[in-house]
Amino acid sequence: QVQLVESGGGLVQPGGSLRLSCAASGSAFSTYGMGWYRQAPGKQRELVARVTAGGGRNYADSVKGRFTISRDNAKRTVYLQMNSLKPEDTAVYYCNRYPYGNYWGQGTQVTVSS
Repeated sequence: QVQLVESGGGLVQPGGSLRLSCAASGSAFSTYGMGWYRQAPGKQRELVARVTAGGGRNYADSVKGRFTISRDNAKRTVYLQMNSLKPEDTAVYYCNRYPYGNYWGQGTQVTVSS
């Protein structure tokens, strides 16, 4: 029984910041790589950031230097700190395993607009 619950999205002005959280079920959370994905209207879902079980982190070029992914294994939670937000960051953000599994949460809407 897989459950992924994203939260923390909202409306923010360009240049602002948001911190997203993803609460994940499962007793083996610490063994999985985890990622944040996003999908904007008219675009494919894309991986924006990932963190391995060992703590290594990688980012899409579009968010490099602005976003930071982290994980707290004790809380089974993954975070995405988003700074210097741009209108093109507007999307529904999802968390999932990396490589992703078959079950997605509802996502959380991030809207960057003045």
